Amino acid sequence: MESKRQRQVAELIKRNFSIVVQQEGSYVYGPEPLVTVTEVHPTPDLSQAKIYLSVWNTDNKQAVLLQMEEEHQRLKNSLAHRLKRHLRRMPAIAFYIDETLDEMHRVDNLFDQLYETDQMPGSEEE
Repeated sequence: MESKRQRQVAELIKRNFSIVVQQEGSYVYGPEPLVTVTEVHPTPDLSQAKIYLSVWNTDNKQAVLLQMEEEHQRLKNSLAHRLKRHLRRMPAIAFYIDETLDEMHRVDNLFDQLYETDQMPGSEEE
């Protein structure tokens, strides 16, 4: 269970890191991929934060994540600059790919295929 402070810090990091990605992203991974921050999970002591990213408009999401890891210090410094008045200590950040939307599209496509082949109950026309 997250504390109120953890939720506040998570929202603060999410909003500000979204702006950092918007401003610095094209220099890090190029203009094509669209990267959005979906979730942030700080540890209870607020020393670390996991940032979950959704990557669109590219086939190789792992390459975008690797480029962000190479520029980790630059991104962290930009985030720290934005958060310096809000947090006493900047947490260590780690990037993860959020696969939730991809899974949702896969399941949706599976349901569409089942409806097309009349394998879903209730798919018959009455």
